[in-house]
Amino acid sequence: AIDRVGKRFINCSFGSRGTETGIQLWDKLKDIEIKEVMTDHWKAYAEFLPAAIHTRSKAETYTVEGYNSIFRHFLARLRRKSKCYTKSIEMLRYSVLLLMKFRNKELTIFE
Repeated sequence: AIDRVGKRFINCSFGSRGTETGIQLWDKLKDIEIKEVMTDHWKAYAEFLPAAIHTRSKAETYTVEGYNSIFRHFLARLRRKSKCYTKSIEMLRYSVLLLMKFRNKELTIFE
């Protein structure tokens, strides 16, 4: 999940692109005031996102697509056709969360 206005990572969930993973992410966001949700036309989103705030438009997903590009750039394990791959979901989770913290300027160990 990305904050388009604040240009920040909010949270993430790991799994397939199905309804179950989406519900896990949506549950992580329940304490945040969310005014709008932009997604592509994948059917699973409509099953758990409130229709009143959900906009389905490929044209409105440019922010998250840009952030996905950042993940693929910095994490070799997410690049297509790579020899680097994740042997455990736990290491993938740590890698993604560390990159999110770094890009949000929330890490102090590098200063």
